[in-house]
Amino acid sequence: MTGSLILKPARWEDRALLYSLRLSAPVNRKEHKMHPMKLFDLNGRVVIVTGGNGGIGRSLALGVAKAGASVAIVGRNEEKNQQVLAELGETGSPAIALRVDLSQRDQHGPAMQDIERQMGPVDVLINNAGIVSLSGGILQESAEDWDNVIETQLNAVFLFSKLAARSMAERKTGKIINIGSMYSYFGSAVAPSYSAAKGAIVQLTKSMAIELAPYNVQVNAIAPGWFVTDMTAPVRSPELKEMNDEILSRTPAGRWGKTDELVGTAIFLASQASDFVTGAMIPVDGGYSIR
Repeated sequence: MTGSLILKPARWEDRALLYSLRLSAPVNRKEHKMHPMKLFDLNGRVVIVTGGNGGIGRSLALGVAKAGASVAIVGRNEEKNQQVLAELGETGSPAIALRVDLSQRDQHGPAMQDIERQMGPVDVLINNAGIVSLSGGILQESAEDWDNVIETQLNAVFLFSKLAARSMAERKTGKIINIGSMYSYFGSAVAPSYSAAKGAIVQLTKSMAIELAPYNVQVNAIAPGWFVTDMTAPVRSPELKEMNDEILSRTPAGRWGKTDELVGTAIFLASQASDFVTGAMIPVDGGYSIR
């Protein structure tokens, strides 16, 4: 038709040329200049580790200190507190230890205030403290044992996180790391209170993650498999050989974990490398949970 303009579709060769020109065009890569390993640097960060005076907590406290963080450990046993504090001193990072019984709610606020007064605003909270009652099931477990486990394993996580999250939300930055368990996924016929608390940690982690995301606060959890600690010592005893054998046969790695093997995941979740990770439960279990 006279006066009409007909546009022909571009040939694939032309489209390929345009695409190659696009790829060769200068790109502002200023935001990518940071060396990848710097993403895991914890220098300048203040980290609290509850139950940091032994087992998994001790390894996590030492691990984040070696990554540059200032560390405050919170625990009930003053002798163990001082032992780990001495180890932390050898890392060269600032460290303090507070004697706190997290089952006593009136100790939470003063402990947080003391930490912030001595070290500054808290950047990372690792909720690790916990106890277990190997009662043999609900027919055997007393109400008192149930209450004690739930208070330390669940209520204290909620309450201490609440204190830390207020400051984090105001500053628009922070990380909360909850320590779960394989019993976050599976039931336990011998430790119902422990299993119930660790299962609840999953949902609490997700709920906090949703609420705090607009404040640039990430909340995640680690689910350790079977690790060599004082708490798991009874399972490795001759009396529970059948259970121990079952754990080893179910774990593809074929062994118990070493607490230092949790440090990498904790540093990742405590650092800016995980700024777009929230609400996750990361198993560190030698494959136990995939069977």
